[in-house]
Amino acid sequence: MDNDQLVRGGIRVLQPDFVLLVVRMPNLDGLAVRQRLADAIHVVARGGTLIRPAIKERIERSAERLPAPPSEWDIIETLTPRELQVLRLVAGGYRNREIGELLTTSVGTVKSHVSTVMAKLGVRERSRAVLKGLELGMI
Repeated sequence: MDNDQLVRGGIRVLQPDFVLLVVRMPNLDGLAVRQRLADAIHVVARGGTLIRPAIKERIERSAERLPAPPSEWDIIETLTPRELQVLRLVAGGYRNREIGELLTTSVGTVKSHVSTVMAKLGVRERSRAVLKGLELGMI
């Protein structure tokens, strides 16, 4: 029985939850690879990471240059009165067409306002925007 048959047969018999397979690792034999993969799994399972120190340092330096996230008050102040009005109507269950009729504006403009509100609140769904608005006391 060759290795390929052994792997497939072992998987079929053991039915593991996951299989980690290394296709090619130069300069290592199968036992060394297995030991490194096992060590790596234990490190990650304990909450560790497997990032090379040079790459980790570069990531950390980049993160230090990022601006601080806006505070909740900054978010509230950045919403225009119209965006706040649209958010409150969305919270009221109104659809874009209905909001457009109420505000005498086009559906496209309403969609633009909704998208801007979601971006400013850092969410990707209307329902999340409403929840965030409630959380921040906007609604």
